[in-house]
Amino acid sequence: MASFERSKQSIREHIWALLERASVVEPGVYGHIPAFAGAAAAADQLAELRAWRAASVVKVVPDRAQYPVRVRALRAGKLLYMAVPRLAEPQPFYCLDPRTLEIEPEEAADRETAARIAPLVSVDEMQPVDLIVCGSVAVNKAGARLGKGAGYSDIEMALLAETGLLNDRTTIATTIHDLQLHDDELPEEEHDFRVDLIVTPERVIQCESARRPAGLNWNNLTQQQIAAIPALYRNYQQHRN
Repeated sequence: MASFERSKQSIREHIWALLERASVVEPGVYGHIPAFAGAAAAADQLAELRAWRAASVVKVVPDRAQYPVRVRALRAGKLLYMAVPRLAEPQPFYCLDPRTLEIEPEEAADRETAARIAPLVSVDEMQPVDLIVCGSVAVNKAGARLGKGAGYSDIEMALLAETGLLNDRTTIATTIHDLQLHDDELPEEEHDFRVDLIVTPERVIQCESARRPAGLNWNNLTQQQIAAIPALYRNYQQHRN
């Protein structure tokens, strides 16, 4: 593991340990986006913001920590996209439309239920996204973040940016526990995005230095990643031609 990646992993492990010591997560959080105590309160805070009220199309990660956000989105009548695990399908997003749901939002927002009932859509079939809510392991006040290290969030964002579904008008937010707010700089790479809003159960932080992916950067993707993600492979074939 390169020193850059070791630095990232060291910060992740520090945050996971901190959360477990404080008993604000269930044991075994290592390697995951933390499902933290107060996630519903953070979702309540988010729902008070203008960016939330103005959004009609949202993309929310399928992690447990953001389950209350997904419920609120459906209850508010927002079109909700969730990524398929590992983006492993040719149509890599679930689409939950509250106008056509036949079950309660609390059930539909569950990631396992969504995988059973939600239609799959390709990037080409999606509407431009007004608000993205991502999960994080650590975030600083500049908006730099660390996920769990798998890299799928960066690929999702790049796919959406490539087709203009994510643009300068899209707000990127994350909901976290206050203990996940990192005081120092976080290691960043060229393809890393920053969030515009950090929402905790206690406060909202507006980040000033917006950073969006420009689209897919093939130099940052391995052949294994491209082969494993059908949407990437399709774009790669078009790029080569």
